[in-house]
Amino acid sequence: MSDEIAIQVHFGKPMPLFPLGVVALMPQQVAPFHIFEPRYRQMIGDALDGSGQIAMATYDTSNLDEFDYSGDTMPLRPAVCVGQVFQHERLPDGHYNILLQGICRARIIEEEGPNEDRPYRVAYLEPLDMPGQQAVMGLGMARRKLTEHLTTWPLQKLRTAAWVVERLRNQQIPDSAAFELVCFSLFTDPELRYQLLAEPDPARRVRLVELALSDMARIIRHAAAQHPERWPKGVSWN
Repeated sequence: MSDEIAIQVHFGKPMPLFPLGVVALMPQQVAPFHIFEPRYRQMIGDALDGSGQIAMATYDTSNLDEFDYSGDTMPLRPAVCVGQVFQHERLPDGHYNILLQGICRARIIEEEGPNEDRPYRVAYLEPLDMPGQQAVMGLGMARRKLTEHLTTWPLQKLRTAAWVVERLRNQQIPDSAAFELVCFSLFTDPELRYQLLAEPDPARRVRLVELALSDMARIIRHAAAQHPERWPKGVSWN
């Protein structure tokens, strides 16, 4: 664990859990959330009285028929993203609008259910492995390759490609942060996002990204081969 993470996150204390159906936050990502359920409104209020940190978790739906979708007892997948509330607005009805920034990957090691004073779940977490020097150097090489791929056909056709490339070329952004931008900006597939969150080895995350981009390139080439520009108006390729 790096000194930076040790300062930012206190892993010796239980962390509030905010579970959703999909991975909604990844490291370095900034995401808005509207908090309206009473239990999670209390969670945000409690977090703001402390470190301002919560863990964004994901429901485990692999055995959905066996569990009541109450949010209190439905199991969670182990990987979470610790997030920092860095902007918040409490509305007159008690709801919150917050901006949450992903800090780091972590894993649930012990979970505690709601109680009379705390209507939401908390968990003790452990950080997922951080990269060593060799892995950091590998991220630099991956960054250059990704920049090349996203500036040539067919991946330059991606809607967010130009935005991502601009940040990949910004040398003030560290390699690890730039690579995280790629992970959360280019991919929307829920399972891939969870794999990228749960994978502690940065070299394996690089490989996951390369395979996903290869699939995207294949799909774009296949779509282009259909010559959609010649199709009648209103017909699209799916």
